[in-house]
Amino acid sequence: MKNEVVKFGKLLYDKDLTSATSGNISVFDGKSVFITATGTALGFLNEDDVVEIDLNGNELENGKKASSEKKMHLAIYKLRPDIKAIIHCHSPFATAFAACRKELSAPIIAENIIYFGKIPVAPYAMPSSQQLVDNTVKEFVDYDTVLMANHGIVSGGSDLTNAFHKIETAETYAKTYVYSKIIGNQALLNEQELSDLANLRKKIHGK
Repeated sequence: MKNEVVKFGKLLYDKDLTSATSGNISVFDGKSVFITATGTALGFLNEDDVVEIDLNGNELENGKKASSEKKMHLAIYKLRPDIKAIIHCHSPFATAFAACRKELSAPIIAENIIYFGKIPVAPYAMPSSQQLVDNTVKEFVDYDTVLMANHGIVSGGSDLTNAFHKIETAETYAKTYVYSKIIGNQALLNEQELSDLANLRKKIHGK
């Protein structure tokens, strides 16, 4: 488990999806949560930087302190039994949308509509606060990937590969939106096209 967290921390860094000591990663094995320690740089993790905690947030080993965002990770795991891995980062383009408090929902790419439906924005709250947990987790009732206003992005998946793919796809979505606005004459999918995509999404994802 710890080696997987290290692996994806480096991948996020290599893909320019995280910088310095921002963001955190966790994975849940059904009993314990393995989460990055507070103040660690995801691109330079080693296994000593990953802390084992229980679902109440208690650290199960001596050593470094778990991320200050552990309450958010634990609340998502408790809400969504299908989620076994979580990545929170400040990827530049997705975070730009979060900074503008603008959801990612523009119908510009068919695949993104099928994949996400939309990516909502959770209302702003102080980092590491209970209000941030409440605001963010509420969006996970219906979505797997959520922007956090003036903060960043968080995604949950069946494993770290799945969570990473969602983060990477969301960043590409945001980047494509920005570039298409720069180019101009952005062509949005029409109502019939969106209806067809919604039906296809329901067949694939069941929602």
